[in-house]
Amino acid sequence: MKKIIALIILLAFCTLLVGCFTIQHQIGKGAQTGVSVEKKQWYIVFGLAPLNEVDSQALAKGATDYTIKTQMSALDVVINIFTSQVTIYCQTVTVTK
Repeated sequence: MKKIIALIILLAFCTLLVGCFTIQHQIGKGAQTGVSVEKKQWYIVFGLAPLNEVDSQALAKGATDYTIKTQMSALDVVINIFTSQVTIYCQTVTVTK
């Protein structure tokens, strides 16, 4: 019985970790000043259709060297636990100049 409970806990833990990811892009020479701007990207229908547009160039405000990081952070996972029931998901886009 203990092995079954341990297996269930392990599977639940692995399931939570599957949704976490990070994609990073370097534009020009990459981040130079360390100043960051974040914005949430929202999706419906299990991530198939975006609800809003996140323009990374607008977040960079004219900078030619910056880094774009798109990730599903721990906070996004918590939000998604509640909003996934209505098929809405979010991720965070961070632009560091």
